[in-house]
Amino acid sequence: MDIVTQPKNMAGTFMTNFASYKHHLGMVLVQILSAIVYFITEAAFNQGLNTYVYVSYRFILAGLLMFPLAYFLERKSRPKLTVAMFLEIFLVSLMGICLTFIMFFISMRCTSPTFVAAVFNTVSSLTFLIAILFRMEVVDVRSHRGMAKILGTFISLVGVTIITLYKGPALQNLWGTPIHMKRLSIHENWVKGSILTIASCITLSAWYIMQTFTMRKYPAQMSLTAWISFIGGAQSAVFAFLVQHEPGVWSVKMFGIDFWAITYCGIIGSGLVIFIQLWCMKEKGPVFVSMFNPLQTLIVAVLAYFVFGEKLYTGSILGGVTVIIGLYLLLWGKEKDESYIKGQELEEIKVADKEEVASAVKEEP
Repeated sequence: MDIVTQPKNMAGTFMTNFASYKHHLGMVLVQILSAIVYFITEAAFNQGLNTYVYVSYRFILAGLLMFPLAYFLERKSRPKLTVAMFLEIFLVSLMGICLTFIMFFISMRCTSPTFVAAVFNTVSSLTFLIAILFRMEVVDVRSHRGMAKILGTFISLVGVTIITLYKGPALQNLWGTPIHMKRLSIHENWVKGSILTIASCITLSAWYIMQTFTMRKYPAQMSLTAWISFIGGAQSAVFAFLVQHEPGVWSVKMFGIDFWAITYCGIIGSGLVIFIQLWCMKEKGPVFVSMFNPLQTLIVAVLAYFVFGEKLYTGSILGGVTVIIGLYLLLWGKEKDESYIKGQELEEIKVADKEEVASAVKEEP
């Protein structure tokens, strides 16, 4: 009997743990998939793929692939798309897709994947600050958890300042480079790249907050993913037409690196990733979603240094470590906050139950 029940108990424990950490695992998957985007995109850019055209194709493809799935899977649960709701989605797409990703990928061409990934760790702190302004996050400065949030945000901003202003000497790669990537002359424009990276961090943080409000009015993650991706891709295409007047930039070599970059980043890097983010955002909030960016930085730095021979500067290492320390102080404070709120809710339920029982006893003859 014990032999039979033991596997059942183990399975039950596994399912309980999985249910508790499914959002964490989902965001870890997002960071792994997003880290791959850096390198496949840079390889395509180095082969001549236009940045604006890439963003347009990538998100239009994601939208077109998500629409059929959203139509059939959310047919009964999807709310009506009003004109006001469409305009709100239009603004969300403009902020999060068109502006953010165009600035993001131009900055990557001007600097390096490692630098951009390191600076992008500030998204968590910026999202936290914006969430406080909109009263989506509460900070109790008299508690340890509140002070951890404030201190973590400050340390993270100090870290990104180090990354941006201090480059330092480059570390020598002693292991060789398994994969060589030819670079274009547009690289090493660090001033322009730094400005665009920080600007894209700000717009991405604002986008997380905007998505949270939109999700409350339109709680259909798959349909919202499809609309945001497609509209953002269409906006990027209009922008591309305005700044790129050569028809040749829109051609993509079938089964070339640019084709695979657009395909992977459209289906996985945009469609799947945005869907998981919206799901986690709906359940855990925008700050939780943005907190996992340090993992992406670690993955990108390891791949860039050991696999692609990317230069790794001491300023990026020092700043990156500082940012990660700050972010996990913020994460600790937020987790303690959630535990405290749950405890308060349980206490309120217990008090309400006791009052209900007491009133029922008094009413008895």
